[in-house]
Amino acid sequence: MANLLGIAVKAQRKGPMNLHQEAMLHPLHGLVGDARGKPGRRQLTLMSLQDWQTACAELGVVLPWQTRRANLLVDQLPLYQSTGQRILLGEALLEITGETDPCERMEQAHAGLFQALKPAWRGGVTCRVLKAGVIRVGMSVQID
Repeated sequence: MANLLGIAVKAQRKGPMNLHQEAMLHPLHGLVGDARGKPGRRQLTLMSLQDWQTACAELGVVLPWQTRRANLLVDQLPLYQSTGQRILLGEALLEITGETDPCERMEQAHAGLFQALKPAWRGGVTCRVLKAGVIRVGMSVQID
């Protein structure tokens, strides 16, 4: 079983990622307060701490996880080729809809980060909210 290590919300596209200890997930609004908050396949993004650390280690740097601009950070959750699987966070239920492809903003954040995130879905996954619920840093996370 994994744990939720971080929650980050951006109020506007390309805006700063603000860290939170608690947030609400909702099928119509995704991660409530986040700029992507509308129905669709990519309501929020989720990333594994191990994958982030692997990418950073390849570059020989330590970067804050929110540099990736993912909404949720988890530990020990296998995300590679996990499309269609469901993630349970307390009352909330997510469906993994695909890989979060790295974008040019990663290269702007640090040289080589774009390429370091490409293998084995290191950039994380996109998700849609199937069932609403409050999430908190430290809560358990499991693939259902």
